Amino acid sequence: MEYIENYVDEMKYAVDNISLNEVNKIIDILETVKKECGRVFIIGSGGSASNASHAVCDFRKLCKIEAYTPYDNIAELTARTNDEGWENTISEWLKISNISEKDCIFVFSVGGGCEKESVSPNIIKALELASEKNSKIVGVVSEIGGYTSRAADAVVKIAVQNKSMLTPITESFQSFVWHMLVTNPRLQENRAKWESIL
Repeated sequence: MEYIENYVDEMKYAVDNISLNEVNKIIDILETVKKECGRVFIIGSGGSASNASHAVCDFRKLCKIEAYTPYDNIAELTARTNDEGWENTISEWLKISNISEKDCIFVFSVGGGCEKESVSPNIIKALELASEKNSKIVGVVSEIGGYTSRAADAVVKIAVQNKSMLTPITESFQSFVWHMLVTNPRLQENRAKWESIL
């Protein structure tokens, strides 16, 4: 019971410390991308990759924003990992997608990428390419922030008191933030099924 209470306390702490200004900046950027017929490429690894697939669905279905994630093509992902190395999987995929200044990279990551520790080099290389192409960069990461925090135009950092809960709280809040975005009246065009029939 104590662990459950601590977990709930961490969730409350994260909510109380979320930067609404950064959320609003992300909405501004996504609104511009949508108006300019740009695309949103959502990237991450592990649980964040799974969140990326769900978010792509929501941005496309609810907001009519063209969105993609490289993880939905497992054949290409594994071929690139095998042939070109994990660090190149996203950047090479983005090159084939002709990423441009009209597009946005949306990062879901716990640490945001760390060159020194060689963590998430695939995200770092993708953001380097995005910067070269003058694409917008946004993200939802933990308070560690990493490379994503330095490269992003807007980033929501999830605050965590107990560092042993860093990953589950951050990955939970990726969902919290993207649902706040896709249901925002400035972006949402279609209601979700249940809201449309109640």
